[in-house]
Amino acid sequence: QVQLVESGGGSVQAGGSLRLSCETSGYAYSGYWMGWFRQAPGKEREEVARIRSAGSTNYADSVKGRFTISRDNPENTLWLQMNSLKIEDTAMYYCAAEGPECIGGYCYWGQGTQVTVSS
Repeated sequence: QVQLVESGGGSVQAGGSLRLSCETSGYAYSGYWMGWFRQAPGKEREEVARIRSAGSTNYADSVKGRFTISRDNPENTLWLQMNSLKIEDTAMYYCAAEGPECIGGYCYWGQGTQVTVSS
């Protein structure tokens, strides 16, 4: 059974930092693409960052230079380091996995962790 469990969210002032973690189990983690998504109230879900199995990454323009996605394959863990946080980064953050059995993109999702940035 595939499981993704996020942690590390919380409340922080603008300009601060948070590090999100996603612990995974139940599948061949190292061969999967992994991503972080976020969704704010009233807005569509947005892909924030992606890391491929070989380690290459992509970021949404809104977080480039501030967020860093990384993975530890032996530990089956994904991270998102978020620096210089802005109020508009406030959202529920989700990790997701995409493997060969997934049709049309990510098919495994965590339950989410809330990030709230205040002035």
